Amino acid sequence: MKKWSVFIVILVCLSWASHASAKTTLRYANFFPPTHIQSQLAESWCKEVEKRTHGEVVIQYFPASTLTKAPQTYDGVVQGIADIGMTALGYSRGRFPVAEAIDLPMGYTSGVQATAVANAMYEKFKPEEFKETHILFFHAHGPGLIHTRDKEINTLEDLKGLKIRSTGTSGLVMDALGASPVGKSMRECYQMLQKGVVDGSCHPMESNKGWKLGEVVHYMIQNFSTAYTTTFGVFMNKNKWNRLTPEQQNAITEISLAWAVKHGEAWDESDKAGMAFFKEKGGVVIPQSEEEAETWREAARPVLDNYIKKVSKKGVDGKAVVDFIKSNM
Repeated sequence: MKKWSVFIVILVCLSWASHASAKTTLRYANFFPPTHIQSQLAESWCKEVEKRTHGEVVIQYFPASTLTKAPQTYDGVVQGIADIGMTALGYSRGRFPVAEAIDLPMGYTSGVQATAVANAMYEKFKPEEFKETHILFFHAHGPGLIHTRDKEINTLEDLKGLKIRSTGTSGLVMDALGASPVGKSMRECYQMLQKGVVDGSCHPMESNKGWKLGEVVHYMIQNFSTAYTTTFGVFMNKNKWNRLTPEQQNAITEISLAWAVKHGEAWDESDKAGMAFFKEKGGVVIPQSEEEAETWREAARPVLDNYIKKVSKKGVDGKAVVDFIKSNM
């Protein structure tokens, strides 16, 4: 009887050990600071994964570029430095030619809209450019609009020659509209505006509060017809994904679908807060007539045309991608 008791104890211990070894710990790298709503949502995603997998998948969260720097996050996930990562696709310029189309001046009006477009584009084309990772979801901020220090922008002519802080896609848009793009990071933007180094900045409304830019810009032209976005990808190391059980994969996929919407909604809530902050500081919002909006749209069209030409050299049907995005706006 004693021998059987010992045997049962050993079996139980082995069972516990097997259960413990089934626990998977993953590392999630994000560049947003922990206080940012997009970072807080990422952290809540981690907790939801642990909850829905009954503690079988635990995720260690590393915000504020503490595990990988923003431009290196995608490669960091591919190489296994991080198991999961979130970053702006634009930080890897030219690497994602299909997805690059999402950020173009399509005329975005909200983060929810831009987020839906980004995920629909991926599902439609499943670009080879992401084959090194498992894509969880995308999200994108609300319309990038032009803000100026001292000059009201009522017409396209008013914008000519002004120095506007803008990077990547927004820089291309500013150039097409006749402004002089100044490619500096958002981190440098406040001081540049404060000192008059630039005449304005192209950024989403949320940055007026999030980066306090509403303190140093006084006019906002609602150029929705040429509004761009910035797409953020959340992706996972392929080997780590393949090691998860089908049940764990299904749970993470379901959570990711829900969180993509939450991230888009959060961008819009941040835009509302940014608009309120801008107005509190005495900012003037300048609406745009449909006629003027069409003038701006036509002026920015070469940005789309140039994208199509550029990616065609890489074997990408850029027109098909642009047309799909337009039809899903």
